[in-house]
Formats: sequence, C-alpha cells, structure tokens
Amino acid sequence: MKLAVTAPDRLDVRTVEIDDPGDLISRLPHSSALAWVRHGEGLVGWGEAARLTVPAGPGRFAAVQGLLDELFGSARVDDPLGVPGSGPVAFGSFAFDPASGDSVVIVPRHVVGRRGGRAWLTTIGDAPGPATRTMELAEPPAAPSQLSWSDGALSAPAWQRAVAAAVEHIRAGRLGKVVLARDLYAQASEPIDARVLLARLAERFPACYTFACGGLVGATPELLIRRTGDAVESLVLAGTAARGATPAEDAERAARLQASAKDRQEHSYAAQMVREALAPLCAQLTVPSEPQVLTLPNVLHLASPVRGLLHDERSVLDVVEALHPTPAVCGTPTDRALELIGRLEGMDRGRYAGPVGWVDARGDGEWGIALRCAQLDGTRARLFAGCGIVADSDPEAELAEAQSKFRVMQYALEG
Repeated sequence: MKLAVTAPDRLDVRTVEIDDPGDLISRLPHSSALAWVRHGEGLVGWGEAARLTVPAGPGRFAAVQGLLDELFGSARVDDPLGVPGSGPVAFGSFAFDPASGDSVVIVPRHVVGRRGGRAWLTTIGDAPGPATRTMELAEPPAAPSQLSWSDGALSAPAWQRAVAAAVEHIRAGRLGKVVLARDLYAQASEPIDARVLLARLAERFPACYTFACGGLVGATPELLIRRTGDAVESLVLAGTAARGATPAEDAERAARLQASAKDRQEHSYAAQMVREALAPLCAQLTVPSEPQVLTLPNVLHLASPVRGLLHDERSVLDVVEALHPTPAVCGTPTDRALELIGRLEGMDRGRYAGPVGWVDARGDGEWGIALRCAQLDGTRARLFAGCGIVADSDPEAELAEAQSKFRVMQYALEG
C-alpha cells in the first residue's frame, strides 16, 4: 500500500491553543469538508497533507494504522495540548464491503478542534500565522436549489419484494437477521456544498455525530467505538420506531418498542456481537442487560451503551477492525448476511454503513457507522437508508421505516 497523494518525507505539525472558535462548521473555508461534530464539540479539517490508498480485502484497517504509525511517527510535532484530536489527525471513511476499494483516509493540513472547554488549531506544513487569519478564509456556501428526486437501484415495490425474499430466507433457517438498504438520488442545479448540509444536520440533530469525509456527509446516531487512552465506548443501536406527534404518543411508542419481540431480537443480535468482539480486547467490559430507548428528532431506537478497558495498547482502528461489520448494519451470521445483501439490494453500498471517523497519533479517536448519509458528487447526491430484517418483519412497515430514515438527508438538502 502506498500514499496516493505525494506527502513530504517528514510532516511538520504545530498545534496551538486558540480562543473559542464558535461554530466549528462555519470555520470550513470550502466545500471539501472534513468534519466530526457532536453537541458543538469535535473536529473540522480542510486541505490535504496526505491521502492514503486503502486496498480492498482483509487487513485494511491494520494496513492504514501501519502507514499512519510511520507517517506520524516520523513527523516533527509541536503539540503542547496533548488531548485526543490535537496534533496530527487522519479522517477516514471505509467502504462497507471489505472487497470494495472505495475507502478514503485523509490527513488534513488544517484542523480546528474543541473538547472539554479547550480549543485548538493544528497546521501541517505551513507556518500557521495568526489563528484568526487561518480561519477567516470562509466563502459563504449556497444552499442546494431546484432539487429533483429519482429512485436508486430499486423502486419502493421492488425493495419490498426484496424484504419479503429476505424474510423467507430467515424463516427457512438460513440466517437470523439481514440488513437491507435502499438508495435514492437528488439532483440539484448547482454543485452541492457539504457545509450547508453539515450546518443543517448539526443544528437539527445535535445528539448525532455530524460527519463529512471524501464527499460522504451525514449525521449518524451510532457510535461504533470511542477510544480515549485504554478506555473504549460503543453505542449499539438496533430496533426502530417512528416518533409520535405528541409527548404522550412518543411515550406510548417507546413502550411498544421496548416490548416488541421483533425489535428486541434485532437488538440482541447486535449487542451480543459487540460483546463477543470486544471481550477478547478488554480487561473489563460492561454491557447492559436491557436496552434503553434513544429519542432522536425523527425516530426512536433501542440502544445499549457499552464500556470497556483495553488490556493491551491498541489503536482505535484495531478495535474498529474487530467490530465491523456489526449485525446492526449487516446481519447474522455475517457471511450469509453479506451474501444475501449482494443478491437482494441490487447496488454497491460504497461507504454507506462503513466506519467513519478520525484517529490521532496516540491511537485515540471516534468512529461511527455511516448512517443517515449521502454521497455527494457535484450536483448529485446519493442517499441511503437501511432496515434490519428478521423473521417477523413486514415489508410495508420496513419501507415506512426506510422512508423515515431518508428524511434526515432530505431535510439537509431541502432545508
């Protein structure tokens, strides 16, 4: 594996503490945005000090970590803060399917971060100069206009037939669960600016992780893994219901979701897999016995927060490799679910449902699953939504769930 964009033999990295920069997303100077923001904290980046190629096949996460160890290990780093996300950082977005070559890993030239009441600016290569000057380069983005919509690989009726076929496979005992996704296209009159979508998503869904990497933009509720020193955290989401129109209706739907045998079965597959993947890596691991309900602006999810302590020195990417793909985005058993996805979806997911996030030179980082997202390509956006299918799944209900998940990015595009 090699660097796809020529990088200097040795990176010069300087991090300086800065005054509160305000809204992080507003600091992005152009539409080639890199972002990972939640509740106003996180990282945004722009420019490229290096871009890594990621070959298809097994071992891709370890290969990327090896390259980053070499690149960051040889760098001249001035980082007086020493907090997660300061110093050199790589943003990444990996393809869902390990056989795909669509993954993107970028080391930005500029990063602005905020965490725990402190803010910083990291610059690679250039002398940073006054921090305020670096962050006054922004050009105001224009909102998408004259949008038109079209089906992706499958129409709604065709996707319902795919769901019905998946249920038949499950009831025949061939697998326990499979996640089927749909895509949808939006066409605009002018190139779509990622910053507009990021700003709308961060404002509407502050509890989600608003992200951008290599043109993939979204707001995922699902934290695959966070590593801070030897501590790791994950949030398992599986089992979904639409929000109600009133608080009373929300409470009724939340109670129904918690009592749903179908949704609890779907959730148990995902939680058990995360437990089994993390247990060999952790000296301590806590997984709740019962899921809780996570309330988002558009949907309710069954959620299980998982926490552990690593017993060896491992990068966050080592843990990502152990976890992906989870039953929450693939199914179980994994190999049979992957095969059925390939047969029924009729499309290449690209980086949808793959890991997305960042890693620093200490191996700390945060990675989510690329859900509620769209891949931008000039004037076109490709949206994705998926649903977990089990033996009791109803095609019509699953279609309604997918449509509710599409609304996140439809809102981001339409405002």
